[in-house]
Amino acid sequence: MKQLQKIFLQGLVTFLPIALTIYIIYAGIAIVDSFLGDALRQVLPVYIPGLGFLLTIVLIFLLGLMLNNLLAGGIFQKLEQKLTQVPFIKAVYSPLRDLMNLFSKGGGPGGLQKVVFVDMGEGGVRVLGLVTRESFKDIPAIEQNAGDRIAVYVPMSYGLGGFTLMVPRSKITPLDMPIEKAMSLAITGWVKAEKNEGDRK
Repeated sequence: MKQLQKIFLQGLVTFLPIALTIYIIYAGIAIVDSFLGDALRQVLPVYIPGLGFLLTIVLIFLLGLMLNNLLAGGIFQKLEQKLTQVPFIKAVYSPLRDLMNLFSKGGGPGGLQKVVFVDMGEGGVRVLGLVTRESFKDIPAIEQNAGDRIAVYVPMSYGLGGFTLMVPRSKITPLDMPIEKAMSLAITGWVKAEKNEGDRK
């Protein structure tokens, strides 16, 4: 009986990640497809599944091309400024824009910059964090009180949440680790492990 349970668990552990990955990808494509798909169904006599998804991807690419054009980019910036003056839109749009910028810029300016360990106190406890800011010149109220502190984002395990700490530079230890690897470890609660060469033999 124990052998059967072991075989079942091994199959389950292999099956679930594959099934969930396929489901999430399918659900994501279906959501994107519905953006234009619903409108296309009203216009086209015959709708081909996935057409809305392809057109959405094309529109996103065209938007990127337009934003690289100085004239179109300037117009969009002015439109964005007007949108962020509306209270409700500002409360929703601005955080989402900043979040996308944070991850899209990766290790560049304004994005996630480096991986660090944060010393949490005398007990020697440390948490894995990602430096998001080392300067607060654009936020005078914070700069006046930040001292020699930097902003470190600490992702939470098994979710997309997290929290930001203002940490003294003396309390952090830089790690030579890619940001993607650190995020993967944090989200999985560090249970993800790669087999070494000895395990493969």
